[in-house]
Amino acid sequence: MPEFRSLVHRHKCQPAPYSGAVFLNKSRKGRLTTVAVEQLMKKYLLYCGIDRKMTPHKLRHSFATHLLDHGADLRSVQDMLGHASLSTTQIYTHVSLERLQKSYRQAHPRAGMKKGDQAS
Repeated sequence: MPEFRSLVHRHKCQPAPYSGAVFLNKSRKGRLTTVAVEQLMKKYLLYCGIDRKMTPHKLRHSFATHLLDHGADLRSVQDMLGHASLSTTQIYTHVSLERLQKSYRQAHPRAGMKKGDQAS
């Protein structure tokens, strides 16, 4: 029996072999899957009383849009999101441009004026 205990102890103390993954699933046998992330997120959203309609994708989209809204360059956001193509990341600039235009229309005194109109 002492041999078995020694074997179990050695096994528990040894780190899992490196798989290249940053996050591992509970059994530490592989990468944390997108389904597992979504399940964990739902669990903690419920626990915190936050709207359960939030998804990892929505969180990722919000993250990218927020970065661009606050001046991050497109290439940096592309790297952070792991997009191979810049055109994939450019989808987020559309949202940011709309926000910028809306903000301009609400705040600038001449935003609603047409050509030829003069400010009083």
